[in-house]
Amino acid sequence: MFDVYDVIVVGAGHAGSEAAAAAANMGMKTLLVTMSLQNIAQMSCNPAMGGIAKGQIVREIDALGGYSGIVSDNTAIQFKMLNKSKGPAMWSPRVQSDRMRFAETWRIMLENTPNLDFYQEMISSVLVENHKVVGVKTNLGIEIKAKTIVLTNGTFLNGLIHIGEKQFGGGRAGEGASFGITEDLLKIGFEAGRMKTGTPPRVDGRSLDYSKMEEQPGDENPAKFSYLDVTKPLQVQRSCYMTYTSNEVHDVLREGFDRSPMFNGRIKSLGPRYCPSIEDKINRFADKERHQLFVEPEGWDTVEVYVNGFSTSLPEDVQFKALRSVAGFENVKFFRPGYAIEYDYFPPTQLKHSLETKLVEGLFFAGQINGTTGYEEAAAQGLMAGINAALKVQGKEPLILKRNEAYIGVLIDDLITKGTEEPYRMFTSRAEYRTLLRQDNADFRLTPKSFEIGLAKEDRLKRMEYKKEASDNFVQFFRETSLKTKEANPILEAKGSALMSQPDKMFKVFSRPQIELEDMLQFDKVKAYIAEHDLDEEVIEQATIQVKYAGYIEKEKNNADKLNRLEDVKIPDNFDFDKIKSMSFEAREKLKKIRPATISQASRISGVAPSDISILLIHMGR
Repeated sequence: MFDVYDVIVVGAGHAGSEAAAAAANMGMKTLLVTMSLQNIAQMSCNPAMGGIAKGQIVREIDALGGYSGIVSDNTAIQFKMLNKSKGPAMWSPRVQSDRMRFAETWRIMLENTPNLDFYQEMISSVLVENHKVVGVKTNLGIEIKAKTIVLTNGTFLNGLIHIGEKQFGGGRAGEGASFGITEDLLKIGFEAGRMKTGTPPRVDGRSLDYSKMEEQPGDENPAKFSYLDVTKPLQVQRSCYMTYTSNEVHDVLREGFDRSPMFNGRIKSLGPRYCPSIEDKINRFADKERHQLFVEPEGWDTVEVYVNGFSTSLPEDVQFKALRSVAGFENVKFFRPGYAIEYDYFPPTQLKHSLETKLVEGLFFAGQINGTTGYEEAAAQGLMAGINAALKVQGKEPLILKRNEAYIGVLIDDLITKGTEEPYRMFTSRAEYRTLLRQDNADFRLTPKSFEIGLAKEDRLKRMEYKKEASDNFVQFFRETSLKTKEANPILEAKGSALMSQPDKMFKVFSRPQIELEDMLQFDKVKAYIAEHDLDEEVIEQATIQVKYAGYIEKEKNNADKLNRLEDVKIPDNFDFDKIKSMSFEAREKLKKIRPATISQASRISGVAPSDISILLIHMGR
């Protein structure tokens, strides 16, 4: 019935969809197995992609040749560049999406991807021989052979949904849980744990009074995610709205605390600290009189609305009564209540940086199975697992992104090196080189790497090379072109910047904190250069950032170079940490468990002190 596949991907959420697309586009005979082909790439929670740090990840996925950016652009109903008032390292693109069209577009793109087959069934077992994966077994007992397997099971592994005192099995509202894989992996020797996430009620937009809320429109001149020309910025956008809870709302919610699975002990696992439920918020921040609620439309044509900020597992009658006390929600009608879900995950310290498991060769984990939360984090892992599964079949070295090369590199390194006991979410603060890891230059950083392994296509590489050459030439123009005092001083005086006493290069003038691009565009030489070379906004913005932040960028590059020297010091796989008696006991135990590949990775393990690293280097003959 089935051939032997190069790659089998189990699960078709954001991680599974990216994994399957990547492996198939790299020429692998790939099978995507899911319990429901109607629910490929579902937005289980909020109908949006991107946001703080997450937007940078989506641009990195696009730069590598993934699909998330293209799908997001083609199904967006609103675009915003967040943190625009801060420096470019903090700029983060975000789109509000049409939930139904998002999933539909993903499925159509996958069905048009060569080398990719589909099958609808539950996978109940992973087939392993001599610590090497050989295939999967379905619930019907069908065995499908494969050289590599990527597990992207999301919240479905032994999923348990909670609404008040009611609980029932499920991986998502209206869909069953998946059984068998956890038990199978535990027998092999894997460790597993439980995590929790939640989602808010969905309501009927026709029952809301938007006049009592604050409108949140999209950007006046919206950008987009994908670096390719296959997508276009939005011409028309839908607004979101903002309203607030109140003491009255909080009092109603507290009435249900004794029936809350979070507070009565039914839920024992940890939820995402940075995306708490509404009951958790009013309990932890009891001094706050109100919390923001974002009222987000689910699409162009539907009246369904997502109540962002009101994630809850309280009884449905309490949810309903509390929401009716919110301004604009006095006559609200529910589509469905919010709920919490508990599910199995596998601590990611059991993985290599390629996302291949240490225990079983050819078995890869990606997404919430690794303890992460968020579409973007899942998609990034899926992409990398799909790439590395393909590279393994090809007999090539894995693609490992360093911390100074991508947010995806930070994400995976954090998971593998530090592990996580609560759902992991990406923030800009987690990246020590965020000035290098901007959303605007993800193509410079990653497209050449992707092209080299056969994923990014030539048109993507050529577009990146044009943008890089054009922006570098524009920067060089600023470095080489001088300004006379009579040209520059009127503008400098108007901006409150020190006057020039002699001619100086444009680069130095533009570098001044008071001087913006609009000021430089007052010079005829700059306008003439832009017109002559037909520079687009993307190139002009890239050159501007390179000039304005040259000092910061150079400093971070130097720091990254120092780190990379430690990355080059490899630790042998069979290194005996027990023989280093002068090292602390905690450090030896952590190093034995994580088995870091390099000195740099060892230095990032919690509990391993700089003195332990010095001792380790001495024992390695350094």
